Amino acid sequence: MDVDQRALDRDVAGAAAAHQRLLATLDDALERGVDPSRPSLLPGWTMGHVVTHLARNADSHVRMLDGLPQYEGGPEGREAAIEAGAGRPVAELVADARRSIWALESRWAVHAEWSGTAERLHDRVRQADLPGWRRYEVELHHVDLDLGYGFADLPAEFVRLELRRAEMTWAARRPMGMTALPPEALAAPPHVRLAWLTGRGDL
Repeated sequence: MDVDQRALDRDVAGAAAAHQRLLATLDDALERGVDPSRPSLLPGWTMGHVVTHLARNADSHVRMLDGLPQYEGGPEGREAAIEAGAGRPVAELVADARRSIWALESRWAVHAEWSGTAERLHDRVRQADLPGWRRYEVELHHVDLDLGYGFADLPAEFVRLELRRAEMTWAARRPMGMTALPPEALAAPPHVRLAWLTGRGDL
């Protein structure tokens, strides 16, 4: 399976930059003494849930590159790990996020063969696509933390790439002949349109 090296380099660099923006937000939350039990923008999840999910997701990407299923124990194991970690103090959450990010980026640096596939939770994907999926998780869940980082702060390149994917997904779920976005969506700024397409904003 051929690997688009430029796209892979772009996604690794984009995810690494997203990691640094996330860590800056978390370090600021730590300095301000933010209560990690505060609600996030995801129904039923606190800040602690979101940060724990991002840390376990980073660990899961290392697992996939090692040829293992994404989460030990499948969906139930994923949910149990998030619940187990969500109630920790903010300092522990931030340290866990940083450790998991460093571990994943270190794994990327030494991974020489990207042409294989990986076993995600519900499907198989190309290993070369994993950094892009990680970037998507980090950017959107950074917004979900509700700590001052919003869709208007997303890099323009990321918005452009994800809009293309989100619009294709939206069209694929519509009846034949009704695949065009509504006029109000087309008239909205790109980041607003992406928020709407991901279920995180209104038009």
